[in-house]
Amino acid sequence: MSDSFFEKQLEQKLEELSRQQDDLLAQMNDASVASNPAKMIELSKKLAQFRRVVDPYRQYKAKAAELAGNEEIMRDKTQDPELQALAKAELGDLKARCAELAGQVKEALVTGGEAAITSVIMEIRAGTGGNEAALFAGDLYTMYLRYCEQHRFKVEVLSSSAGEVGGFKEIVLNIKGNGVFECLGYEGGGHRVQRVPETESQGRIHTSAATVAVLPEPEEIDIKIDWDKEVEEFTMRSSGPGGQNVNKVESAVRLVHLETKISVSMRDEKSQHKNRAKARRILTTRLYDHHMSAQMSERASTRKAMIGSGDRSQRIRTYNFPQNRCTDHRIGLTLHNLDKIMMGDIGELIDALKRHDRSERLKNLSFEDKN
Repeated sequence: MSDSFFEKQLEQKLEELSRQQDDLLAQMNDASVASNPAKMIELSKKLAQFRRVVDPYRQYKAKAAELAGNEEIMRDKTQDPELQALAKAELGDLKARCAELAGQVKEALVTGGEAAITSVIMEIRAGTGGNEAALFAGDLYTMYLRYCEQHRFKVEVLSSSAGEVGGFKEIVLNIKGNGVFECLGYEGGGHRVQRVPETESQGRIHTSAATVAVLPEPEEIDIKIDWDKEVEEFTMRSSGPGGQNVNKVESAVRLVHLETKISVSMRDEKSQHKNRAKARRILTTRLYDHHMSAQMSERASTRKAMIGSGDRSQRIRTYNFPQNRCTDHRIGLTLHNLDKIMMGDIGELIDALKRHDRSERLKNLSFEDKN
């Protein structure tokens, strides 16, 4: 039989995943489970994750069996020569298809979790550099907005705080779409800009910074919060433009998670109800990220060695306007089309990060957390 395209340990794990998918289907066919919508939704999502790996693996097994059969025919001296010639002619295509399916399986193993995330919270904040940093944060927002428009991702502004001369001190977005975390998950970290500010009269280049965080937005099934017991809520009067309602009605909301002390303030809406709903979404996302970071510290350290932690304090990219240059420091990639990048054309950067990350993950493939 032809050699397997998988190492023995990997093939054993794939067989285990295949059995687990069958067990999952059996659970879903159970009458008591079928009558429980919440349970069915949970199991359906798990099944979708399994199928990303198991379906191409089962296709691979079928093609590998065909390949082994053809090789057996070629070794059997009693077989008809025409049949042997036909079997030999098919070998190339069968080997190519096996390799293709094996590649799909391996990629699904290392990217399955990210592919399942269809909603993220992106937070962009001005860092060092004063007004110029706020302007740069605004430029990053525009860059991501145009990229999202190109990929038909839906963008919702959850909150924003404008800079004194433009841009943003802070802006928080919800971005939805298939593959959104696979595309934008690498953007978390420190972004540095080198350019001559509009306010600079002597033409000197200044360096400013902004930070970006990209957090998966969990669904209700992922994290449970007792809003009455675990979270303290404060209401206050809003400020800024807004007509007669401002400073008269306590529409602004601040939530504090008592255990972790993570807090969120929301004052963008005139309605306290809407501010509370937005604040809860952001707090839920931050809590989910907090808990997942604690549970997956070992995996996160491995990822940091590959691509970077995504921590806001880590400088990941430099945008040099005088040289029309953009450098991603994690993979040493420099592009000289910054003008196009700032217009949302960041696909080349993202694709290079994806390739590098997946290559490193495949080298360090581990199955401890793949269930």
